[in-house]
Amino acid sequence: MKLPLPVKHLLTLRNPQANRSPSIERLHGVFAPTLQEATRHKAQDGWLVLATSTLLSANVPSAVGHLYHYVSRRTPLSSSDAGLLTTEARTAQAALMREAAVKSAIFVGVPRVCGDDADLAGGVSVGPKTILSLEALTGALEDDVKTSLRQVSHREANATNIEKFVQRGRDLWKDIYSPHDVKLANKLASYHPDFIFRGPAFIIQSYGTVLSPWPPSDPTHGSGNVNRTLTSVLGTACLRTEGGVGPQLTSHVFGLLKSHGDGYAGEPATEGDRWLSSAEGTEWVINTVDALCDVVRLDSGSKSKL
Repeated sequence: MKLPLPVKHLLTLRNPQANRSPSIERLHGVFAPTLQEATRHKAQDGWLVLATSTLLSANVPSAVGHLYHYVSRRTPLSSSDAGLLTTEARTAQAALMREAAVKSAIFVGVPRVCGDDADLAGGVSVGPKTILSLEALTGALEDDVKTSLRQVSHREANATNIEKFVQRGRDLWKDIYSPHDVKLANKLASYHPDFIFRGPAFIIQSYGTVLSPWPPSDPTHGSGNVNRTLTSVLGTACLRTEGGVGPQLTSHVFGLLKSHGDGYAGEPATEGDRWLSSAEGTEWVINTVDALCDVVRLDSGSKSKL
């Protein structure tokens, strides 16, 4: 079956393509100083999660590929493979970026569904921005990294594990939104009976299967795990980039500050996570997202200073 010509023409209108990436040099002009500051506080994983989520939310998938190139080489501007990091190191970077991209699907665009009254909620979606960015990331990976990444899904819910996923979702929901978690759940349930706890409905299931960190006992824990603090960094990056969802952004900034980097559900606490969840670190997160957005959105009228 072929598209009718008038329909095919209509699909070329209204900006159907993803945003183009700025030059590699311009991207590196932001990558270098922000990564340097993150490294000073041992928060390199937080920087990579933030950068991935910001570029994905800004719908610049080719820049996600450039980001992998940047972190996988000793000399980022070189096109040669001579400066590649080890397969193990590159696989770890790719796994973290891939996991951040999947989790970003919870936030990109869909918070608008909740409206201003649902002033603490995120959204749930497997969005086209996530798909495009994952495609660009996969295209940038070397063959040895592709074969080293996890190939089997650990998120497929079934009768034997659904309660485990639901409990993870409820635990994360409470940890992020407390002391307003019950009030918010009731408010969302009043909007639609399938929205939240009744069932349990899809938000809690998605928080459990997608957004919640893998517990240390899970075999997936060491494969690009985005922990509790980094999850709030990711949510803040997506919502700040998305724009127009101020109440939801505020709630996830509170979620970041509340995470304190003290570990969640048995996670080991790290120095980087403690800094990211501090007032100074949270300010850095927001400023870094703004700096990346200013580069990829060349027509932006507002420039942020680091």
